[in-house]
Formats: sequence, C-alpha cells, structure tokens
Amino acid sequence: MSTFGFIIHPLDARDVARKYALARRLPDSWVEAILRLMGPHYVSHITGIRSKSGREIDGHFGGVPLTSRQLATYPPEQCYRKIIDVGKLLVEHGAQIIGLGAHTAVVGDAGKTVADALDVAVTTGNTYTVATAVEGSLKAAEMMGTKAGAAEAAVLGALGSIGRVCALLFASQVPVLRLADRDQAGLDAFAPQVRAEGCADVSTHTDIVSAVRNADVVIAVTSAVHAVVEADMLKPGAVVCDVARPRDVSRQVAEARPDVLVIEGGAVAIPGDVDFGFDFGFPPKTAYACMAETMLLTLEERFEDYTIGRQIDLEKTREIAAIAAKHGFELAGFRSFERQLSDEAIARTREAAEKAKQRVRAPAAP
Repeated sequence: MSTFGFIIHPLDARDVARKYALARRLPDSWVEAILRLMGPHYVSHITGIRSKSGREIDGHFGGVPLTSRQLATYPPEQCYRKIIDVGKLLVEHGAQIIGLGAHTAVVGDAGKTVADALDVAVTTGNTYTVATAVEGSLKAAEMMGTKAGAAEAAVLGALGSIGRVCALLFASQVPVLRLADRDQAGLDAFAPQVRAEGCADVSTHTDIVSAVRNADVVIAVTSAVHAVVEADMLKPGAVVCDVARPRDVSRQVAEARPDVLVIEGGAVAIPGDVDFGFDFGFPPKTAYACMAETMLLTLEERFEDYTIGRQIDLEKTREIAAIAAKHGFELAGFRSFERQLSDEAIARTREAAEKAKQRVRAPAAP
C-alpha cells in the first residue's frame, strides 16, 4: 500500500489544546516557549482512504511544534530545521511523498529547501488549493443565485503566482473579469493572456474599489499586510474567497454585511471510510485541498515534487482537478473565518442579499 505523510502545525497557541488539554490553562507566550523547545512530533495514522477505482492508501500526520506566528517571524533556517526533522520522522513511518500544510508551505522558499533535504517527494498542495478556490467560488456564487455564465468576477492580486492562475481559470468560465494589482503596466501586459483563455470583457484596475464594486465573485490573494476589502466596497450577494494570509478581507465584512458571503475555499470530501486519527477542526472525512493533493499524488503513485516554490502551473491545476474527479474527491462545503458554513447559513445570506437588492431597486419616497 502506498503511503504519504503530511506536516501540520498549530495555527495559534490555543490550537495546541487539540492535542494537549493543559495548554488551555497556560498563557500563549508560555505555550509558544514550550513549543520552541519541542522536537518533531508524530501525530496520527491516517487510514481508510479509498478511491472510487478501489485503490487504497494510508498516511501519517507529523507535527511541527511552532505556531503560525512563530513560523512567520522566526528565521527561515530555524523553521526549515523543524520541518525537515518532521519530514524525516514521516519517512521512517513509510511516507513516499510529504505534503506541507498551512504555514510550513510558505516559509522561506516555499518548500524548495525542504524538498532538497528529504529523500522523498514533497508538495505544498497549492495547485489543488487554487483549483478548488476557483471551483468553490463559482459553486458558492451559484448557491447565492449567480451562475458562472452570467457572473462578473474580480481577482485581487492578479499579478501574483496564485492570482495569475485564478484569473486564467476564471477566464474560460465567466463573461466579465476585473484584474486588480498595483502595477498598471504589468496588468496591461497580462490582460491579453486572460482574453486568450476565452474572456472578452477584461479590465485592469489599480484601485480595488473599482474592481470589486460590481463583482459577483471575488478572489482575494494580494500580498498586503492588512485587510484591503472592507464592508462598504461590495454589492449585495457578492461572494468573496479569501486565499491570502494575512487575510485580505476584513472580519468586519462578515459582521456588518449579512448579505455578503465570505469563504476561505472549500473543504474536500475524501472517499472511503477515512479516519484521520486526529481532530484538526474539519467535519469527518473532509480535508484541506493541500492535504487532498498529497493523497491524490499518492493514489496516482506520482512521487514527485509536484508543487514547490511560488509559481503555480496552469496546466497542473487542470490536471490535478481531473485526477481528483477520477478518484472521487469533491468539494464538500465551505469555511469562513475558521468556521464551517452550513447550507442554512448560506441560504440566510442569500435571503439577506435579496432583501438588500430590493431596497436598492425600490424608488425613493416622494
């Protein structure tokens, strides 16, 4: 049986309590100080993954004892050592390919140093993450009453590696596309490539407000260090998929705009009677897209460095989506600000959007 490894880490000090209940009683600074002293940690054995073709695989979670804040602020070399040590531990458990989860995928050179240091294949999972972000955004828009064939979409951070691929994927599915970034010359050079993928109505913007004000679907993936999408920028019924970290979308959008749907991308349903052996905050038998990419490559026995570094390949996004369909992996739901969104919650957002649209259309009182 083919085997994969996947590296996880606590998002913050409170997240450590998923494994160690005592952490709830300690100050965050104490928890981070303890984590810094810890070595590689074996988390759990993953069983029950079964493709619709009948092929089965298993895997293992390994834990890097650093929070997102620590991974973002410590010197890359210090983080590399921690990640590589966990990778070696997973290889000892039989892993033939290792996926890098959450912030372990973006430290320093985005997996290149880690891949060079390990004797097995490594992937960040970002290719399938991009594919599901676009698929999930359009699916969420349809749940909000807007079909892809009638949607206006916007990509914020369109000149970045992820933004470029999102724009190119959107171009074959929506009739109107707004590209936003800070470099007007770069946008003007990129726009013809987007049009060549099938979208005739492509405009470029260095001002985010003009890019999103009429958009039905927005993917936000800028490199800003603070939120760039605020509550008053969006029209009723808009869907915003926030792929960026730090977040591009202000939490105020979710709090002040019940008529706007903010998502983080879709959860992926994993086929089979899956047991992760560990609660990482998702519903049973579902996983992040980056986890799913590692599983898909294992099912295909593609033990290669599939997604490494900061460039995402357009054809690979289409390839991994096709591989997912082949094995029965599919979107299973949405999350917003670390919480699962129910269909009922999305229906309430759609209802609020319809009411807001009616108020806008209503004639002013004489």
